[in-house]
Amino acid sequence: MADCIFCMINERKIPSTIVYEDDKVLAFNDINPVAPVHVVIIPKEHIANVNELTQENAAVLGDIHMAAKKIAAKLGVADKGYRLINNCGADAGQTVFHLHYHLIAGIKMGAKIV
Repeated sequence: MADCIFCMINERKIPSTIVYEDDKVLAFNDINPVAPVHVVIIPKEHIANVNELTQENAAVLGDIHMAAKKIAAKLGVADKGYRLINNCGADAGQTVFHLHYHLIAGIKMGAKIV
């Protein structure tokens, strides 16, 4: 999608610090981190959000979660813990309409989610 910032990062039109990449998923450091570890994980295919998942593309959720597991291990936070966050829609705080997860770690977050 031409005006999607995450698509532009995936196409290397916008620079980013790539943390992980395979044929389905790209992960990069968030430009406004909220914790010492804050990585954005996206599918390479443009999907606006969870509401646009179909039977044909839903397997990408497994790819994202497997990437998160690998990233957490690589960054040394797998054993201490990390949080995966997905916002779906404007009221949930989604600001970039390309399906993505935030992997956040490196601080104690506690049990409270919001």
